[in-house]
Amino acid sequence: MRGTRLFVVMRAAAILVFTMIVMNALAAPREKVPSSLAPTGENGFSSYAGLVFDGAGNLYGTTALGGGPCPQNSQGCGTVFELTPKAGGGWTERVLLRFNPNGKGGFSPYAGLVLDSDGNLYGTTVAGGDLSTCNGLGCGTVFELTPNEGGSWTETVLHKFHGTDEWYPDASMIFDAAGNLYGTTGGGGIHDSGTVFELMPKSGGGWTEKVLHSFDGKDGGDPNGLIFDSSGNLYGTCGEGGHGMYPGGTVFELTPTTTGGWKENLLYSFRMRDGDPYYPIGGVILDASGNLYGTTSEGGALHIGAGTVFELMPPTGGDGWTLQVLHDFGVQSNDGVEPVAGLIPDSAGNLYGTTRGGGEFNSGTAFGLAPTTGGGWTEKVLHSFNGSDGGTIQAGLIFDADGNLYGTTAEGGAHSGGTVFELTPKAAWPWTIKVLYSFNPN
Repeated sequence: MRGTRLFVVMRAAAILVFTMIVMNALAAPREKVPSSLAPTGENGFSSYAGLVFDGAGNLYGTTALGGGPCPQNSQGCGTVFELTPKAGGGWTERVLLRFNPNGKGGFSPYAGLVLDSDGNLYGTTVAGGDLSTCNGLGCGTVFELTPNEGGSWTETVLHKFHGTDEWYPDASMIFDAAGNLYGTTGGGGIHDSGTVFELMPKSGGGWTEKVLHSFDGKDGGDPNGLIFDSSGNLYGTCGEGGHGMYPGGTVFELTPTTTGGWKENLLYSFRMRDGDPYYPIGGVILDASGNLYGTTSEGGALHIGAGTVFELMPPTGGDGWTLQVLHDFGVQSNDGVEPVAGLIPDSAGNLYGTTRGGGEFNSGTAFGLAPTTGGGWTEKVLHSFNGSDGGTIQAGLIFDADGNLYGTTAEGGAHSGGTVFELTPKAAWPWTIKVLYSFNPN
């Protein structure tokens, strides 16, 4: 059972109580705030998703909870927010969308957003949409937010999942060069182990959805974040399933065929054994040599399974892909544990990521991995979160043009509703943290 993942794929009857029970259980613990200072939670809280910049330097993200009253969940339906830098310093938060209390426009966004060249935002919700499906909660949506003159935004639902095909789209999407969207669902498909889907804009308006692959468990289940290579092939991870007696997730490739379909190649199957990495739930990244890099939330050198950073190297000759563990978490003092998000590289080939727990205060970390001249890798903790600056980091990081890192925390901060933070490099580690915004669930 994957204890480190807070968002397991809800199957069968579990979807009945998904919003009322699971979302309440995941809500951040709240501190008492004087009533004169306490807002209503309408600005959202508990962000489990990464951020995205626009060309003007504004940040966009989602919160899974908050946003005001919500019949489906006493903790709120979630929001889309914008953070705008102020001329004199600091940031201003603005809610672009409070998800509709009737759920028809979707609610509970776990994943981050993607931005197109016209400034429109795209994302997913794990519930809502067609409320006749998934026992009245809806199976989730894909939505678009379009900016209007005057500063408001308009939401358009591009697709509603129906349970009989797919449900629970909990990972961020990506665009191809033609403007098509690609994403994953944690459940549904032919074998109810999740899917990879494509959304194609129609010339007269609207979008057409197509399932590219349905996982069957043996090739993985609960797929996560996708990337393209230069040839148009898709890569991703599955957080569960795979071959063998103790399957612990997979890494897969989808290759377009000449007939219009897609062929799946299972690149690697993780096994849940002592010393082995398993449960890769954060997706992968690709370097110029075709090597893949990712994290596993459990497994590794420690018996308790604190997680790893791994590299997958493409086959030479007739061999399969080769796995190399670059770092075992929890071995070093005050190291992070349980990395549940993916990695981001810099121009020098260093890797950066987050851990959900561990660190000096057991509230999670941001870390960096640097290749050494001898062929190994050295890990450093960029920052140990202490609760007041955030905690429980579910999302990965992004860079700005100056080399600063930005991310979100699901808990902690001034009001225990999570934070948006910035990490600034220093000559000596750790880096300098600045909390840009603290979410308030009260």
